[in-house]
Amino acid sequence: MAEAIDLSRGLLWLHLAVLLRVGPAIALFPGFGEQALPVRIKLVIALMVTVVMAPAVAPFVPSSQVAPGNVVWLALSESAVGLLIGLGIRLFVMALQTAGSIAGQSTSLSHILGSVGVTPLPAIGHFLVIGGIALVMILGLHVRAIQMLVLTYGIFPVGVFPEAASVGQWGMRQVAGAFALAFTLAAPFVIVSVLYNLTLGIINRAMPQLMVVFVGAPVITGLGLLFLFLLAPTILTIWANALDRFLANPLGGG
Repeated sequence: MAEAIDLSRGLLWLHLAVLLRVGPAIALFPGFGEQALPVRIKLVIALMVTVVMAPAVAPFVPSSQVAPGNVVWLALSESAVGLLIGLGIRLFVMALQTAGSIAGQSTSLSHILGSVGVTPLPAIGHFLVIGGIALVMILGLHVRAIQMLVLTYGIFPVGVFPEAASVGQWGMRQVAGAFALAFTLAAPFVIVSVLYNLTLGIINRAMPQLMVVFVGAPVITGLGLLFLFLLAPTILTIWANALDRFLANPLGGG
């Protein structure tokens, strides 16, 4: 009986240590971390992922770290690692939202259906985020994320805080990469907007009496919808590939 109690206690602390790292990452992952998803569902998903990961990471979790006396330090260090990985993944969703905002402002589609989600988004941003989340689940990137979390135990030992300087440099690279990705995805809409405004200015100079705004507004709106229809698959493919590369090498320079 004493051996059974010791074994169950060790398993309990092992699963607790894994949950402390898995929880923040799952709470920020596309789809699982959306505000529209109830907290209870997120908790159930985190528990299920913990049960799946615990046997794989057991060799990386020393028994000396998962003791009642180290629970506070363990909670802080493991939550910090999980939050770090989760924020890196969440930046890709923010990149998609930013790309939608840039495209919406460029094509006068910034307010149509803008309040459909929990977080107000322009119409294009809302469609791209929903499509991106669906694509993540279809491609099985959530499974890749779990594999990546298992591999983080070889990089970030249990009970050890990540180095602040390295985390700061990594964070700046990820934020810069997210903005670069967002502008890359929205570049066709920006180019169309620039050409539209230049054309409108030339027409206005040639025919000052013509109300060019009333003529041009339907044109830019129609072009925006047409570009969204034609480019959405390509935009989401580029975004999913970037997320896949991050999951394969989360600490790289991407």
